[in-house]
Amino acid sequence: MNEFIKTDPWRLVEDRFDPSRVKSSESLFALGNGVMGGRANFEERYSGPSLQGNYIGGVYYPDKTRVGWWKNGYPEYFAKVLNAAFWIGVDVAVDGEPLDLAAAEVKAFYREMDMRRSVLTRRMRVVLKNGAEVAVEAVRFFSLARRELGVVKYTVTPLDRAVSITFSPHIDADVRNTDANYDEKFWEEVSTDADAVQSRTRKSGFEAAWAQAVELDGADWRCETRPEKVRSTAVVRREKGCAAVLYKYVGICSSLNHAPAELMPAARGVAADGLRTGFDALLREQEAAWAARWHGCDIVIGGDPAAQQGIRFCIFMLLQTYTGVDTRLNIGPKGFTGEKYGGVTYWDTEAYCLPFYMATAGQAVARELLVYRFSQLDKAIENAAKLGFRDGAALYPMVTINGEECHNEWEITFEEIHRNGAIAYAVHNYIRYTGDRQYLADCGLEVLLSVARFWAQRITWSEARRKYVMLGVTGPNEYENNVNNNWYTSYIACWSMRYAAEAARWVRENRPADYARICANRSFDEAAETARWREIADNMYLGEDRELGIYLQQDGYLDKEQVLAKDLDPAERPINQKWSWDRILRSCLIKQADVLQGLYFFGEDFDLETLRRNFRFYEARTVHESSLSPCVHAILAARIGDLDKAYELYLRTARLDLDDYNREVEEGCHVTSMAGSWLSVVEGFGGMRVKDGVLSLDPQLPAAWESLAFKINFRGRVLTVEVTRDAVGVSNEGAPVDIVLCGTPCRVGTRITHKIESAR
Repeated sequence: MNEFIKTDPWRLVEDRFDPSRVKSSESLFALGNGVMGGRANFEERYSGPSLQGNYIGGVYYPDKTRVGWWKNGYPEYFAKVLNAAFWIGVDVAVDGEPLDLAAAEVKAFYREMDMRRSVLTRRMRVVLKNGAEVAVEAVRFFSLARRELGVVKYTVTPLDRAVSITFSPHIDADVRNTDANYDEKFWEEVSTDADAVQSRTRKSGFEAAWAQAVELDGADWRCETRPEKVRSTAVVRREKGCAAVLYKYVGICSSLNHAPAELMPAARGVAADGLRTGFDALLREQEAAWAARWHGCDIVIGGDPAAQQGIRFCIFMLLQTYTGVDTRLNIGPKGFTGEKYGGVTYWDTEAYCLPFYMATAGQAVARELLVYRFSQLDKAIENAAKLGFRDGAALYPMVTINGEECHNEWEITFEEIHRNGAIAYAVHNYIRYTGDRQYLADCGLEVLLSVARFWAQRITWSEARRKYVMLGVTGPNEYENNVNNNWYTSYIACWSMRYAAEAARWVRENRPADYARICANRSFDEAAETARWREIADNMYLGEDRELGIYLQQDGYLDKEQVLAKDLDPAERPINQKWSWDRILRSCLIKQADVLQGLYFFGEDFDLETLRRNFRFYEARTVHESSLSPCVHAILAARIGDLDKAYELYLRTARLDLDDYNREVEEGCHVTSMAGSWLSVVEGFGGMRVKDGVLSLDPQLPAAWESLAFKINFRGRVLTVEVTRDAVGVSNEGAPVDIVLCGTPCRVGTRITHKIESAR
């Protein structure tokens, strides 16, 4: 465990200053409100190593692809959510000496993220080079109630003598992205005024404005403007022990929601409203808004503080990243915690995040995540056409912000096509959980038939095998590239085609007007196309080794030297930082769940013994160097009754960033995989499934836990599940609902708790 971050059920706490950990803590203590966010940079100047980051969801730059040599079909750019203006700035000088933790003597340091309220607090006691000793407290949050408002309260208290304190609250829009491919600057100035700055993104043409309103007793403000920067400065005198308190309210508005000409007035209006409302009232709003968010999704683990902190941190980061208030937004793998992966959308959303939002935010928010992909269907068809596919076949991008593919590694862009299957599966998963079959007629069928058309063209008939095969793909395990017959890709392709045929029949029989519209718009010949899909699915080659009783990850996997992950020298981990790529590709070691990803999605298709054999074989060879891997393994371990392994893997997924397992948290947190941590609790230890429209719960506790309680929103009811060693209880905030609890059908009435003795 990471001893630098203290274990606490509702807080992240660090109680000492370590310059070597500044960038890591900037990631862990990051803030957001679903539409914007930023890393936990210091408000005052800091001359030590730091990764500055403030982000506005949906505002991106098409950074030109950087490759050694071009390949036909390559995307022109990699979309990047931009490092936006540094709005939190409050430079401070004491008797003329700048406050800079890299230069001062730090005698005490405390930083806390209150996850109940999404409020960041930092306290420190420092001695500056001129000998002045001061106490500093900085409190900051992005308002959840007012989505365009950021708030800072900054307090300086002299401890040894009376001093003059210079405050310089500022906004600096002269910023760059660390990950710019060609060191380009992505923003350019539109206008700068005494209290506000407006900038425009190059190429993409988004505009944003930031305006500050400040308050400080006894201040006589002097305003400065420079290109892309605004600064107000005041000097106040304070006696020993007498605090100087600065309040800073910043309106942050973008052209996603305002006409460019109205941005400056809008930002000023948000800041002025914040000032009039006042810090204390805004904080009360924040507390109430976050209490409502936590009500439907908290998880309580008894007897294991590290596990408790881990799952709350994961849920907290998900709540900060996406709220469903804007259908144009999605969930970037790093959320608002860093630049890596560009803040764009991956298959992570459909495979991992959708179940979390279905069960915690409700049907409407989950539906919007699917509509996001439906709205980009024509772009997905264009993406497929660039690679030679035709007749309305769609290949959804591996990486996107607007529907266009913008990933530029060939083995990912062209070959990691299993993402198409994840999007089809998400449609099924959503309807299974919510019962919203109307979605098929509104949007889902068009996505499914376009995906099925892609698979029907992507396969090859093998005369040698007398089977259809899937050549030249990369599965979820990216430590294998350009392989043939990746089992997971082939299986989900077959499933997608069968499901598309089933969906077409349902829409035709139940929504004939929608069916006619879809057939006309998509030139859909159901009889001919679905017959072809079923014929392919029924005759697809799916590799297996009957002697071992496992499905083969891909052709030739067993030809590799079968080295187990446990036998690796710890000094060589993680292998993606220690080994050459050639060595990784020739090894049997697996980056993330691949065959097991399929067994997780389609568990009802396989008996428990098949699952157990495949889990034992592949888990031993998996190094979990993808953040998306441990959660799937944890769920499957729980299903086969290996609770010790499930618990081990749960801690790895829930505390992946807190304990920095992969030694990369300074780049940002693994936000999308945090949804997998929720899955490992609710679907793993909670045993939640939906079968034939009926919710099933079959909980079991690992040895380290005394109890478990979680909430799920199922078809309009908020259910609270409470698990102890000898009983399981379910209470219901809503109309009565029939469920299966520990294998026994029962009805849960409104606010009635049913105690059922555990069979374990």
